[in-house]
Amino acid sequence: MAFALRKRGPSTFERASDGSMTLIEHVRELRNRLFRASLAIMLGFGVGIWLATPVRVLLSKPYCDLPASLDPVTGKCKFVQLGVADVFLLNLKIGLWVGLIIAAPIWLYQLWAFIAPGLHRHERRYAYIFTALAAPLFAAGAVLAFFVTTKGLEFLLNVSGDDISTNLEVTRYISFVTNLILLFGVAFEFPLIVLMLNFVGLASAKRLLSWWRVAIFVFFAFSAVVTPTPDPFGMTALALCLSALYFAAVGVAFINDRRRGRDKEVYAGLDDDEVSPLEHDPEPVEAGQRVDVTAPVGAPDPIAPPAPIERRYDDMT
Repeated sequence: MAFALRKRGPSTFERASDGSMTLIEHVRELRNRLFRASLAIMLGFGVGIWLATPVRVLLSKPYCDLPASLDPVTGKCKFVQLGVADVFLLNLKIGLWVGLIIAAPIWLYQLWAFIAPGLHRHERRYAYIFTALAAPLFAAGAVLAFFVTTKGLEFLLNVSGDDISTNLEVTRYISFVTNLILLFGVAFEFPLIVLMLNFVGLASAKRLLSWWRVAIFVFFAFSAVVTPTPDPFGMTALALCLSALYFAAVGVAFINDRRRGRDKEVYAGLDDDEVSPLEHDPEPVEAGQRVDVTAPVGAPDPIAPPAPIERRYDDMT
């Protein structure tokens, strides 16, 4: 029994890349991808609700590891709840964050599959590289934020003294820790911006290296503003990490410039406001060859008059 092979047509990605999809098809594709992303986030939210309590305990660990946080009677770490439904709403918030993280591969893929057809091949390659670097950098910033939170809370609780009993409100504490983790994670993405400037040709590695004084000043000023405690430990740790990442990005930019041969251009060693060198050795101009006189142009031949047009035809036919 013979089976006819069905010829597959171009995929959705190919049709979106070559511009053969209509506007309605693009809207329909966007609707389908949003539905898949929303379904993945809802499933991740369900898993996040199940993990909300362990995650809340993990975020409470920097405070609960301090001796000042323990109840002298029970010896357990205690928080204060001001509203009746505060912990319930906090678990929903934590579950949503955890659900977004769990479902990130799916909804990020749906977003990328909708955007990628409009990019060139080298732009898609750069996006793959930056995405592969963004996740570890964000995780490193989150770990540093967790470490800075522990040291910062220890400093703040020791400042209050032994005559004051400190009890933290649970929702404000969790919001403080999550905002700090998000802020440190986003700050660690700054080297990707430096690499993007170099990869697209807006700034060379030498120019990026010449900005190191301004970059270090900006890093320390930013760290002084976003660090939650006035102690110099957290500010210095964040600023040093950002400076190290900046110089690492500049090193990668030097490798990229050498690979592309940007240092071999004619005017690569000149500044923007520097005049290019001029050659002052004029070459002698030799005499040209003699041009012969051309012969006169003859008179044109007479043009024959047109044949008469028959009356059954008009001037258009």
